[in-house]
Amino acid sequence: GEWLRKIHPNVDVKIIVDDILDDDDSAGWAKFTVDYLGFVPEAVFTSEDYGHAYAKFMGCEHVQVDKARKTFPISGTLVRGDPRKYFKFLEPCVRAYFARRIAVVGAESTGTTTLSKDLAKHYHTVWAPEYGRMYSEGKLYSSNASDWDSYEFENIATAQNLLEDQMAGQSPDGLVICDTNALATSIWHERYMKSRDPKVEGIAKTHNHDLYILTGDEIPWEDDGTRDGEHIRHWMHQRFIERLEEDHKKYIIVNGPREERVKAAVAAIDNL
Repeated sequence: GEWLRKIHPNVDVKIIVDDILDDDDSAGWAKFTVDYLGFVPEAVFTSEDYGHAYAKFMGCEHVQVDKARKTFPISGTLVRGDPRKYFKFLEPCVRAYFARRIAVVGAESTGTTTLSKDLAKHYHTVWAPEYGRMYSEGKLYSSNASDWDSYEFENIATAQNLLEDQMAGQSPDGLVICDTNALATSIWHERYMKSRDPKVEGIAKTHNHDLYILTGDEIPWEDDGTRDGEHIRHWMHQRFIERLEEDHKKYIIVNGPREERVKAAVAAIDNL
């Protein structure tokens, strides 16, 4: 129902329990429909033969749409059997639901963005950039650039989830690479606010990821003008491990040169 309302925002979507009558009881379903609606509809649209009798009992027109599935070679049964096989036929909000989500996370200057882009290129798929970085860059020249409040992290986590959903909805094959996620935002809250925030962590729990790829902190620190956490980079790396273990997340740690990291990440993703 939620998907239909998103796809057709100007349509009155009604959801019913469909096991109250036998499937072949067209007369019963016709009566139920009219009673439920409070009026006789002008037309019924189906791709099935049952639509003829169903519409006749209601006294309205039946419009049969693409019964042979030539225009769109799919059906509800086929999609439910293997959603990703028919991904190109699905609406963005449905794609986002079924997409496999890979979260690349790590402490500052550990190569998360580089790896995210490399994986997106390898799989020819979409990746969701880090919203928090853009937000912090937006504050960079402000007099309060170093001041943070918990509500900011709540907004960042919410925006990160929204961006991730939008990109997942554009995935051509059911895979989206996430350059950080809301769980990482909750760890950044710990880093700046010196405490955990149930609200931020609650926002993080609304989205699940099939695999976490944690980038190692053994590579040299690179100061890009916005980073300030070299002294706690190892602490953050360890904190990611602790939180991933605490939440029983499936994860791997990638170390070494760029090529080795990509190879290890691809092997883990392919194993899904």
